[in-house]
Amino acid sequence: MQTRQIVFTAPNQSELQIVDALLAPGPGEVALELAYTLISPGTELACLAGTEQWARMPFVPGYAGVGTVSAVGAGVTHLREGDVAFSYTRHASHALSRTVALPVPAGLDLRQAIFARMAAVAMTALRVSDAELGDHVAIYGLGLVGNLAAQLFTLAGCEVIGIELSPHRCELARACGVAHAIDPAAVDPVAYVKEITHGRMCGTVVEAIGLSPLAVEAAKLASNLGEVILLGSPRAPFETDVTPLLRDIHLWDSGCVTYKGAHEWRLPTRHDPSGRVKHSIERNCEIILGLIASGKLHVATLLSHVISPVACQEAYLGLRDRKDVYLGVLFDWSQV
Repeated sequence: MQTRQIVFTAPNQSELQIVDALLAPGPGEVALELAYTLISPGTELACLAGTEQWARMPFVPGYAGVGTVSAVGAGVTHLREGDVAFSYTRHASHALSRTVALPVPAGLDLRQAIFARMAAVAMTALRVSDAELGDHVAIYGLGLVGNLAAQLFTLAGCEVIGIELSPHRCELARACGVAHAIDPAAVDPVAYVKEITHGRMCGTVVEAIGLSPLAVEAAKLASNLGEVILLGSPRAPFETDVTPLLRDIHLWDSGCVTYKGAHEWRLPTRHDPSGRVKHSIERNCEIILGLIASGKLHVATLLSHVISPVACQEAYLGLRDRKDVYLGVLFDWSQV
């Protein structure tokens, strides 16, 4: 059959192509006719820039999709042909899901369900964290991942302080129920956190952008025996004197701060029916879909654009160059 897919053909160049594809699902796989796919700004823009060695061009990007199941492979029992499903998949009109594919809760807008993908990335920070009910949590960056992480920590009973240069993203975070959202160009984060926490500082600090200088700076907001969670993926080179950071980690007077990685794929992909492994990416997505369906996790305000895949170049340039305007961008595959 013929399918349409987005292809990164050269650095900073994307286009829609028509290709012949055999989409016969193997064991554990699901074939989908996609209605929408969602852009992951951080990862996909890095791939489009040509900085990710694993994404060699021509490269078909993609992070999440929602659509109708057209076929299922052997061993798939939770979905059947005709079901509406959320999936980890590429940007295409038709695709195979080889990792996570789950039924969308009845009545849930597909344009909201698809945000479960970015929320699953964000949820890894909560999974690896020691944060508990009543704790203060600071989060650097209120893009898709940072906003959703802030919401998830809030739902877990934490008082969250978001730190973001974009006033618009600060407003969105407040609209989503985040207690505090500050612009570090206008407000000193260390002084603000000290005031809010009455000098105790934050037990958990999340770096949700992937900027190495912020990962170092984050220790200044952490309490004694606090933790810094590296949720964003660092990519750009950064040179500094590492000794002050090591003192923050090692010395009691400097905090004895623990650093933790929160890359999504540190968790197993699928649910373990035996219960030996509690958390998995699949289980996180099931929980998140439920939170979105119940209205507890707010994603509608994060949707900024629904765009035809024909205009993929416009979408990526918007996410790269107009961050106050473009945030949650979907491709609508009915528009090709």
